Amino acid sequence: MEEIEVDVAIIGSGTAGLNAMGRVRHARKSFVLINGGEAGTTCARVGCMPSKVIIQVAEDFHRRTVFSRCGIEGGDSLRVNLPKVMEYVQDIRDTFVDRVLSHSTDHLSGAEFIQEYAHFIEPTQLQIGNDKRVRAKAVVIATGSTPIVPEAWRAFGDRVLTTDEFFEQETLPQSMAVIGLGVIGLELGQAIRRLGVEVTGIDLAETIGGLSDPAVAKQALDIMSKEFPIWLGAAAELSETDDGRIRVRAGDNEVVVDKVLAAMGRRPNLDHLNIEALGVPLDDKGVPLHDEHTGQVGELPVFIAGDVNGHRPILHEAGDEGKIAGHNAAHYPEITAFRRKQWIGITFCDPNIITVGKRFEQLDEATTAIGEMPVAPVGRALIMAKNRGLIRLYADKISGRFLGAEMIAPAGEHLAHLLVWALENQMTVGAMLRMPFYHPVMEEAVQAALNSLYAKVEHKNDGPLTELAPL
Repeated sequence: MEEIEVDVAIIGSGTAGLNAMGRVRHARKSFVLINGGEAGTTCARVGCMPSKVIIQVAEDFHRRTVFSRCGIEGGDSLRVNLPKVMEYVQDIRDTFVDRVLSHSTDHLSGAEFIQEYAHFIEPTQLQIGNDKRVRAKAVVIATGSTPIVPEAWRAFGDRVLTTDEFFEQETLPQSMAVIGLGVIGLELGQAIRRLGVEVTGIDLAETIGGLSDPAVAKQALDIMSKEFPIWLGAAAELSETDDGRIRVRAGDNEVVVDKVLAAMGRRPNLDHLNIEALGVPLDDKGVPLHDEHTGQVGELPVFIAGDVNGHRPILHEAGDEGKIAGHNAAHYPEITAFRRKQWIGITFCDPNIITVGKRFEQLDEATTAIGEMPVAPVGRALIMAKNRGLIRLYADKISGRFLGAEMIAPAGEHLAHLLVWALENQMTVGAMLRMPFYHPVMEEAVQAALNSLYAKVEHKNDGPLTELAPL
């Protein structure tokens, strides 16, 4: 049995694990990075990046539907070659994966990077395969997550896909049911519909895209329902037809499809870890209880980061959590608590669905002012033939401090950053309105929503908005 001793053992070489490794290296501590399964981040392999490739292709192809009104002829003759689309998606995906590997694990020695599964024997001792044991002064758990598939659905084999399999497809089927209309379901459902697949969207929830603002949620449902049928409020049930297709029932609705995309969320990758050996309480998902500002599990020299903890399963959050966990593991027993950044969520459907800061369901109605702006009359949106959506902004009614937003809007990915930066800087609505706004841009829709909001807050110490600040 080979015995390995290091300062820090990191389990998982995804975004969180690689960022943890960076902090450990910076502290000049010895480490081993252990990874079971494929190397490369979830984002690059099966998440953020390949999904944006197929979304872009679908949006480019869909643009032909407005050509005729602009005087551009010949759009009806355009065709999409699905095998070539999927080949292109995979080529770009492989480029992103190669970049991740070439900037990270490709440069590690065999002693630093071990590609096998590990499990805990005790909090600071790990078993790797059958012939290695690692003893570390601290351990970082960064094993990521896996798409959820109900056990009964596994009998359908490759006719039920998750993102783990979707981007390996050589072509797309004629019809699909997309079950789960959060980020993944909406993005891929709309993209494949625009590429010619007959899509039916299904979700147990009463809203789509994780929206909680009823006005924005209604707009989102109205807009997306024009792309493909959407059934809400009932669980999906699958059965096999006589010809080997899949019958999907949800409430009183039924459809027969070639394949199903399961997009019902992800579960933490804890199966191989023997997490019970830590001897700490677990939450209802089996995740060890921990502090999100330090990453520390109980009082142990064990830290957890990234999708495995289930807090904020987004790349930039996983990166931040990896840095927090890596720093504290490298400096244990000295522990530092870090302030987390403000929330920003982007669904890259068209229009984008956005949540920033506090969501509607987190607000106190009695102390909150709400401003809004429909996208329909916005000049820039009309020019782009994308004038659909609604922007809703929230502020403290007394102080005028900006609190958050929910929206569905074109260029929402950029508007979201504008707003979350204002939130990080604790700006008031008045201070935000004093910022420059160009014309004609989508940001003018935010300006209009801010004006609507400013009229409803009581604190007006920002001064008259019609005047420039004196030198």
